Amino acid sequence: MEFTPFPSWPDTAPRLIAVAAGRQAADLVVRSGIWVNVHSREALPDHDIAIVDGRIAYVGPDASHCVGPNTRIIEAEGRYMLPGLCDGHMHIESGMLTPAEFAGAVIPHGTTSMFTDPHEIANVLGLDGVRMMHDEALMQPVNIFTQMPSCAPSAPGLETTGYEITAEDVAEAMSWPGIIGLGEMMNFPGVINGDPVMLAEIAATQRAGKTVGGHYASPDLGPDFAAYVAGGPADDHEGTCEADAIARVRQGMRSMMRLGSAWYDVETQITAITEKGLDPRNFILCTDDCHSGTLVNEGHMNRVVRHAIACGCDPLIALQMATINTATHFGLERDIGSITPGRRADIILSSDLKDLPIELVIARGQIVAEDGKITADCPHLNWPAAARNTVHLGHALTSADFQIEAPKGANRVQANVIGVVENQAPTKALKAELPIIGGLVEAEGEVCQIALVERHRATGGVTNAFVSGFGYQGRMAMASTVAHDSHHMIVVGTDREQMALAANRLAEIGGGITIFRDGEELALVELPIAGLMSDSPAAEVAAKAEQMVRAMQACGCKLNNAYMQHSLLALVVIPELRISDVGLVDVRKFEKIDLLEPLA
Repeated sequence: MEFTPFPSWPDTAPRLIAVAAGRQAADLVVRSGIWVNVHSREALPDHDIAIVDGRIAYVGPDASHCVGPNTRIIEAEGRYMLPGLCDGHMHIESGMLTPAEFAGAVIPHGTTSMFTDPHEIANVLGLDGVRMMHDEALMQPVNIFTQMPSCAPSAPGLETTGYEITAEDVAEAMSWPGIIGLGEMMNFPGVINGDPVMLAEIAATQRAGKTVGGHYASPDLGPDFAAYVAGGPADDHEGTCEADAIARVRQGMRSMMRLGSAWYDVETQITAITEKGLDPRNFILCTDDCHSGTLVNEGHMNRVVRHAIACGCDPLIALQMATINTATHFGLERDIGSITPGRRADIILSSDLKDLPIELVIARGQIVAEDGKITADCPHLNWPAAARNTVHLGHALTSADFQIEAPKGANRVQANVIGVVENQAPTKALKAELPIIGGLVEAEGEVCQIALVERHRATGGVTNAFVSGFGYQGRMAMASTVAHDSHHMIVVGTDREQMALAANRLAEIGGGITIFRDGEELALVELPIAGLMSDSPAAEVAAKAEQMVRAMQACGCKLNNAYMQHSLLALVVIPELRISDVGLVDVRKFEKIDLLEPLA
């Protein structure tokens, strides 16, 4: 792809100076608004902003000296003028959308900068997939910075991915124009134990002068945590309580507090600021994972900021954590994150600082959204056939593929069961006594079956286990080729025949999500690109996702955003129990365990 970089501050300095001094006219002036200054944490009424070449030239009480006959005037009419919002850590693939469609969905919500880690597609298509995401990101009218994925597989030896990311891949990517750093270092045991591959990836990033993303999904804040920080990760978004947030900033990390579709970790951590009084400059707001339904119906970073304010955070501090703090962390404070001279003209007009209605969005000096509607073009990459043909099962599955044979002579058995926790990424390691019928272990009560179906190399492999917490009833099954992070296929169900129907359906369409009940398909979300994303409009994907949610509810599930829980059941770097193609994994010990145990 031919990439034309956005003009830098030095490139545009002569015109910026001339406009600020009144010797030349601005392209655009936003007049008579309340300037939200995130550097000084002030809201200053009756200010103007002058823009030229997509950058801010002047901010002051009167920009009339910057106005010429061809200058466009936008009347702020006393509204707040806010910096465009930044998402400090996120995965575009979790929106089920390509970068273009994701941008189109979030721009009307005021997001103008995103720091994205495409490690989902890295697990399916390797470095080529990362490059496709990177290239489409650079085509957008807003700032999408790419972090080179660090861990594919996320836990070597405990899962098999479609491709593996190497230290050489990381070093190569550091030269790409849109790479801002290294994606979340999920293999925290590898860092703690001095794994040479993980340390080589970190070293390549640091030597390139870029930021190393963190992922420390352990409650242990002792020597292991200290060793992880010493390894180089500069931030972490896996905190779930106040102590986690405090520990991270005390060690010089940025604490990233997330509100995604299913992760509600802001309220439990923001008390480090609101009650303990810690310096907020080292805290960042992010989403991590938001599906298309959330983006279309609830919002993006504006939703996170509103939530932080509702949790007792001062509005100006909440805005700092979604703008300048993020920019500073990635070394971009002189380019984005504030409404000050030289910075990219990424500006929001809003009539209320708490409810944060997004009434006008300017990105790089151009109006990109107004009254909740996008007005800019979000160009698409021409995704190749190889990216659309990624589901390979090896053979059509039958109910027999989902059978769990019982130990000989047993009438009942004790099983290790994955326990879903509502609104959190961690699971619980549960045990359940289950019956044996016809030589097969059967789920009962709250427990249903889960299977991971290998889909990268057509091995025909199926790993079977048990899960609890979804509340499913009747003869049903749900299958998804979104299965963080290895992205095989996860099938959860109460009936083995329905599980086979669902799995085969996804193989037929090339990936996505489906729900079957009594032989009938209740919902289908097609995700043809890598089995992870759709290049259809976000509203269409969101409508299908909403139908999926209704179908889950019709099958008895009452969990909030249960699909996100479903999609993370194979994430073998977050405790406690997960499923992978090698078996059932105890993430507390990072080892495979037996599914069945003899009764005491």
